[in-house]
Amino acid sequence: MAEYNVFDSHFHIIDHTFPVVENNGFLPDHFDVAAYQVHADRLKVVGGAVVSGSFQEFDQTYLRDALTRLGPGFVGVTQLPASVTDAEITDLDRAGVRAVRFNVRRGGSESIGNLETFARRVHEVAGWHTELYVDAADLAELVDVISGLPAVSVDHLGLTDAGLPVLLELVERGVRVKATGFGRVELDVREAVRRIMDIDPTALMFGSDLPSTRARRPFEDADIDLLIEEVGDDADAVLRTNAERFYRISEPR
Repeated sequence: MAEYNVFDSHFHIIDHTFPVVENNGFLPDHFDVAAYQVHADRLKVVGGAVVSGSFQEFDQTYLRDALTRLGPGFVGVTQLPASVTDAEITDLDRAGVRAVRFNVRRGGSESIGNLETFARRVHEVAGWHTELYVDAADLAELVDVISGLPAVSVDHLGLTDAGLPVLLELVERGVRVKATGFGRVELDVREAVRRIMDIDPTALMFGSDLPSTRARRPFEDADIDLLIEEVGDDADAVLRTNAERFYRISEPR
């Protein structure tokens, strides 16, 4: 693995000190901040985004604690009901949250039926962007809606080969993509990375997806090597600066 500083745009903290909810009968193992930091030190992580998953549903206590422990350079991606107040959004923003997530794949989040109104609202109130965990093939009828939103990213390269044409259309229209979860996708990672880079080199953002819960294969350091090989001179941007700009890391918490 080459010597690049990394902004890890997608990882999970699963701390059983806080509420953790079974999803489809599965309960993940404990993976707290200390466990993550072992990997982060090895990978030269200088910052990142803690992403709320189906197991956290709408709980914010674990996220606030994780952001306090991780410190500067780290931000949060949360799940919220559309009924959340503007004051609650603002308070979470002060704690370091920078995005709201729609977990279409696993549940535990607000319905994608509220995507347009909620995405616009959190951006207006706090400048947040919106993240989508979904098979991009399921977004074909929402391309116009999504591309019209202030700022959106799609997790895990859009997950499937069938979704790649939709994902590429979204990239052409300004949507960002997380190069994450290579062990859970059903597509040719190298091809997807190359095609995204051909359209917009600023769109792609690396994330480890640690601890790779329910992935067929967990994250490996070789995943970073693969990215470096495919993106060439844009490695620093894909591994760090694209995401730092998207998550507004220079803005004070």
